[in-house]
Amino acid sequence: MKKLEELLEWGGVRKDIALLILSGLALLVSILWGDRLPVDPAWVAIVLCGLPIVLEAIIGLVTAFDIKADVLVSIALVASVVIGEDFAAGEVAFIMQLGALLEDLTVARARAGIEKLVKLTPRTARRLTGAGEEVVPAEEIRVGELLRVLPGETIPVDGVVKEGRSSVDQAVMTGESLPVDKAPGDPVSSGTVNQYGAFTMEATRVGEDSAIQRMVRLVQSADAGKAKIVGLADRWATWIVVIALSAAAITGFVTGELIRAVTILVVFCPCALVLATPTAIMAAIGNATRHGFLVREGDALERLASVQCVAFDKTGTLTLGQLRVTAVLPLNGRTEEQVWTGAVGLESWSEHPLGKAVTAGGRERFPHLVPAGQGVEVLPGLGLKGVVDGVGLWAGNLALMEQLGVPMPPEAGTFAQARLDEGCTLIYLAEEGTLIGVMALADTLRPDAAETIRAVKSAGVQPVLLTGDHPSAAGHIAGLLDIREVQAGCLPEDKLNWIAKSQQQGRAVCMIGDGINDAPALKKAMVGIAMGNVGSDIAVDAADMALVGDDLRQLPHLLRLARRMMVTIKCNLTFSMALNFAAIALAITGILNPVVGALVHNAGSVVVIVNSALLLRWHKRA
Repeated sequence: MKKLEELLEWGGVRKDIALLILSGLALLVSILWGDRLPVDPAWVAIVLCGLPIVLEAIIGLVTAFDIKADVLVSIALVASVVIGEDFAAGEVAFIMQLGALLEDLTVARARAGIEKLVKLTPRTARRLTGAGEEVVPAEEIRVGELLRVLPGETIPVDGVVKEGRSSVDQAVMTGESLPVDKAPGDPVSSGTVNQYGAFTMEATRVGEDSAIQRMVRLVQSADAGKAKIVGLADRWATWIVVIALSAAAITGFVTGELIRAVTILVVFCPCALVLATPTAIMAAIGNATRHGFLVREGDALERLASVQCVAFDKTGTLTLGQLRVTAVLPLNGRTEEQVWTGAVGLESWSEHPLGKAVTAGGRERFPHLVPAGQGVEVLPGLGLKGVVDGVGLWAGNLALMEQLGVPMPPEAGTFAQARLDEGCTLIYLAEEGTLIGVMALADTLRPDAAETIRAVKSAGVQPVLLTGDHPSAAGHIAGLLDIREVQAGCLPEDKLNWIAKSQQQGRAVCMIGDGINDAPALKKAMVGIAMGNVGSDIAVDAADMALVGDDLRQLPHLLRLARRMMVTIKCNLTFSMALNFAAIALAITGILNPVVGALVHNAGSVVVIVNSALLLRWHKRA
């Protein structure tokens, strides 16, 4: 169905283009040979381009007394036809439909992010009963029932772990780059993925109350209050109509010349005014595309020009979402290479992101290192154990060390606390009851992140860190980037509520994120920008723009481009109105006739288009 809708939408655009081509050819023939033919070919443009304008104006007036720019255009068309100025009527209709087409091309296509989000909702669950285990539809689960979740399965409802240990990928809800260890008593959320160990859980929230369903509702409602830019030509249409009709009526009454009155209507026809905004937007979108931004919403750049702060997600946006070992502390006489050897020997057997990061780091640090782990066993939610070079080793978290009764030397505690304050994750390595090393791992900051934040500030926009990560990790990244305002530990609804509160206080927010958990915030923000390469499809669908190349350094240019575009639009509007008033003065005095008047405002349209086209290559020099 989606593909069919997209095909029909594109088919409608192609039909409009075909009608404009036919109308343009007809007007050209009218100029060259119109006086030699029995019927002026300009009537082709009048019928194909003019009739839809007249019908829309009539429907708007009758049903809602809605006075837009097409009302004045319709009056000018009808008046031109009445006095026999067919070419002027056809030309006005053609220019107006050209402007409408440009405007339509900037309107966003329908987004399907909600459909993809709904697909994340688990379909079935393993319910435990007195007779054993049964697979049932997830919607049949009731609060208080016990469920079994196996490795690799999506958790069907919200609940609490009752028995077993595991690691759960919570990126869909919090955006965290690492799976989170779960033990009895820990909460788990629907839509998140169980990674390693099986566990039993008790359902606490089911159906529409579950976390994934709440997120679906957030995404559905997030942009309900997002302001849409109203076309300025339509906003001023009532006054334009009143002024034009009054001037035409007075001139016709005073001079007794109907042709002057019609000329006033023709020259006051707001063609350049209608073209002022869409042509500038189209040119700015072209510029943004050259710098790696896919603009999905036609008025997104207009909204971006008013943004006062940019809220950045952390993982995958300011960081690469890739863990690496940042520090190693050898203990009890071991060397750093010995610690790496033992850790890689165990972790090379693990599919956990921590294990992959340790293995990759070891091979980079010591290319000659050959993993020699034997009998490696995964301890869900704790770590691993096995034999490396004939020695029994354990690698895992602090809970594993406590369970083994491994004493913690003072230097290890100092090292661990310092790394935890930086938001690192720790792996402890023990040999037969003795701690022999500690490894700290952290997400990798994007190389261009600091430069981007500095440039955003220089553009007069305040950066904010808005993340689901732990406060220590968020605070460390914010400190490195000199971001003063930080909101950490945010669930999807927390991000959305912060943005809503900020915008209620008159602070327009641009949100930049990459994960499914960012989708509601991307929709709620004045402008949402998704990281296109690393971001989820749902985040991209919820956003107004996507940064295709993930090059954050282009963001400051986009902010300045949006403001420059608004300056261009205002210049276009000012010129259009000034030209119209000058032309109406000439029409009143009889200097302009309808055909010359149409050419004058046609020339004004060309000037507007050329001025807008300058945005295509615009770039502020440093």
